[in-house]
Amino acid sequence: MKGKLVRYILVTAGSISLAIGIIGIFVPVLPTTPFLLLAAACYLRSSRRFYNWLINNKYFGEYIRNYLEGKGMPLVVKIYTIAFLWIAIGISIFFSQVLVIDIVLALVAIGVTLHITLLRTIR
Repeated sequence: MKGKLVRYILVTAGSISLAIGIIGIFVPVLPTTPFLLLAAACYLRSSRRFYNWLINNKYFGEYIRNYLEGKGMPLVVKIYTIAFLWIAIGISIFFSQVLVIDIVLALVAIGVTLHITLLRTIR
């Protein structure tokens, strides 16, 4: 019984992480990769079927596999991600009226940009 409960909790946590990761694609301050990796880890420990589905998923599978295997990101994806990040952060800063928030947003954008540029580039 205890094993089943842990399994259900991990599947639920993985599904919530996956949902947050998907939302993170569209919300620039919310990271996508850590939540997708967390979903993969939860599924790996609870459901081989969900893990295989995620790893072989048409949209996320290659991205997760490349990250886990240390292969990196394709150059086009890096450019798209950084451009979308800065456009969204720029719009947020433009409409923000609080200097502290503007500084935090800019620092987050710089940090994410550095992380993405330091990842290995797949050619």
